[in-house]
Amino acid sequence: MKNWIIAIVILVVIAMIGGCSYNGMVKSDEEVKGKWGQVETQYQRRSDLIPNLVSTVKGEANFEKSTITAVTEARAKATSIQVDPTKLTPEAIQQYQQAQGQLSTALGRLLVASENYPNLKANEAFRNLQVQLEGTENRISVARRDFNDAVQAYNSKVRAFPTNIMAGIFGFPAKGYFQAEAGSDKAPKVQF
Repeated sequence: MKNWIIAIVILVVIAMIGGCSYNGMVKSDEEVKGKWGQVETQYQRRSDLIPNLVSTVKGEANFEKSTITAVTEARAKATSIQVDPTKLTPEAIQQYQQAQGQLSTALGRLLVASENYPNLKANEAFRNLQVQLEGTENRISVARRDFNDAVQAYNSKVRAFPTNIMAGIFGFPAKGYFQAEAGSDKAPKVQF
């Protein structure tokens, strides 16, 4: 009889620890999904600004058509890449990040090319759009950092003992991070 009581107490303790671990993983998983939603929101905000920017730039008669086309195509590709928040694998995050990076590069070329057009630089709508894009890029940076922080907390939880056992049983895999863009570790060359 005494052995049964001890066995039942041990099972109850294990069940409580397991339940707490499971609930903690669910909470962390939901936190990651919420932060992912913020990342997508900020990228969508940027995507929504682009048509206004492109139409403002098109008003400049001699503006490079290839630059406008590149921005439009990069936007279409970036908005076509969707990541299921339940499958935030490193590969899915990398694919999403690459598409968004291509859009960032195309936007950068557009803004650099606009420097050659004094009428465009003087256009108040264009300046306002530039300011909004800059603010959005800052928001994207913050959202990505917050997402990575949530992923780090989640991954630490699902990899630590004994939670890693529960994570394996209940299907809580590690999630992917946003990584630094290729070449961002090198300072740009500035020539005068």
